[in-house]
Amino acid sequence: MSGCLVLADGSASAKKAAPKPKPAKSSKTAKKPDDKTKATGSSKGDYRPPKDWKKKFRGCRFQPAQSFLKRSSFVKGGKTLLPKPHLRALKYRTEKYGFLPGMKQLAKWNSHSVHTRVKATKFFGLPITVHEKIEPALYCVERRITRSCKKSDDSYKPKAIGGLRYSNTYRGGEVSNHLFGVAIDIDPARNPCCGCVKPWPDHPLCKDKKNVSVYKKTALPKCWINAFERYGFYWLGRDSLQDTMHFEFLGNPDRILP
Repeated sequence: MSGCLVLADGSASAKKAAPKPKPAKSSKTAKKPDDKTKATGSSKGDYRPPKDWKKKFRGCRFQPAQSFLKRSSFVKGGKTLLPKPHLRALKYRTEKYGFLPGMKQLAKWNSHSVHTRVKATKFFGLPITVHEKIEPALYCVERRITRSCKKSDDSYKPKAIGGLRYSNTYRGGEVSNHLFGVAIDIDPARNPCCGCVKPWPDHPLCKDKKNVSVYKKTALPKCWINAFERYGFYWLGRDSLQDTMHFEFLGNPDRILP
């Protein structure tokens, strides 16, 4: 990745707590999704969920995570960033969600800052700030978990969550999806990132040699993970990092609502 696209603060893959963000002002207008247009800073394709979407809520569309947005498409061997695939993913995120302050050269793809589009909401009663476009998907995940994850093995109550961040958490130019407000961490103390820097690999769930399956390296029920993945989220437990606390929306935000 070229130097102009590097946004790293010298920290490695370890997770950090974000400063308490300020909720952004709501938009005065809302437009219906148009699959033929790109979500740039122009009014033509800059879709946001309508203000009254919860009142009209009939469920989100199922959709998979898009492969080219997955970390594995541009990070190889846990270290090497592939410039063109990484730039493609970064361009898409910027078009859909806004440019990142500190990377103003990306404003050519979207004239709006991510920070003007974030929203304070709740997930299972816990406050979290995310990009306003993915709030419906997060709402759908909670709704599905509540309705579908009823077996004893599915019992789980989150105690701590994190969303939007203002500083990067990767080296070498890799850009965290937390900066775009489309990633969520659930209970880092119970759901470790086994492939991150210390102290994460020292977590009991990571060190237990019997835990061959990544599902054994997290306290999260499989039903919860499946619920996220129904609605365009990607579980980073499937990545080489085995970051079991982390979900990121890699679907198309303009296709969340029917």
